[in-house]
Amino acid sequence: MENTFIIGCGYIGKRVAKLAMLKGNKVTALVRSESSAKELENLGIDIFTGDLDHRETLPHLPLGNSILYYFAPPPPHGLIDIRIEAFTETINKPPYPKVVVLISTTGVYGNCKGEWVTEKRPPAPQAERAKRRLSAENILQNWGEKNKVPVIILRVPGIYGPGKLPVKRLKEGLPVLREEDSPFSNRVHADDLAKACIVAARKGQGGSVYNICDGHPTTMTDYFYKVADLLKIVRPPAITLEEAKKVLSKGMLSYLAESKRLDNRLMCEELGLKLKYPDLNSGLSSCLKKLDS
Repeated sequence: MENTFIIGCGYIGKRVAKLAMLKGNKVTALVRSESSAKELENLGIDIFTGDLDHRETLPHLPLGNSILYYFAPPPPHGLIDIRIEAFTETINKPPYPKVVVLISTTGVYGNCKGEWVTEKRPPAPQAERAKRRLSAENILQNWGEKNKVPVIILRVPGIYGPGKLPVKRLKEGLPVLREEDSPFSNRVHADDLAKACIVAARKGQGGSVYNICDGHPTTMTDYFYKVADLLKIVRPPAITLEEAKKVLSKGMLSYLAESKRLDNRLMCEELGLKLKYPDLNSGLSSCLKKLDS
């Protein structure tokens, strides 16, 4: 039996846990709240309690020879991911995990002005959240090199799936950019991302970075329109970029300030990953049955 350990067992973590258990693996997760602990225990996941924001609460984790998935988000402020910094400081003695998989973000590439982006492109994050993600990558890779543990980075764009669609936003009728002003954006279905995590742990090369996406970028406006059509909601009004600067949130504007098209050939060729949902049309239709409105 292989041991799987998950740090940050939320929307994607639970999917990864399910896939690991289907393979007969024992799955353990680090959780912060009692409610999360009960939910995961009901799924058959063993629990350790600790808070990444308070390193004194972090227990000694039995990570020896395990597959470790780090999915915890960085803190909401600053340029350094102090959570992963605290975590790596608690695992500075053997036995170490046999491999670590980190979910990062394609936001580390910054604004690429609609160009196709491979993993060879140097990171140039603009948003603070992306700078924290790059910090996490560097901290974990340095830890892996020091302790001779393979670390695999998965750079992930927008995640969608059942219960993870912009339903509330669409029902509120918030505007989107006109198609001609809208940046390219990229996505991956939650089920394909979970599968990618499992495959990366088995086939990924230590020190490698992989773009995990469906390989069919569209504009952000196209995404909102497709979801609205799927849910039979009136399409949101389209506005100019200048108008958007006056009415959209700072967070949304930061996403609209970046445009890139992600190349996923390394994922397909080196990991051999075959996507269940290779484009929005196939992926969105799968969300209807379990959609949480």
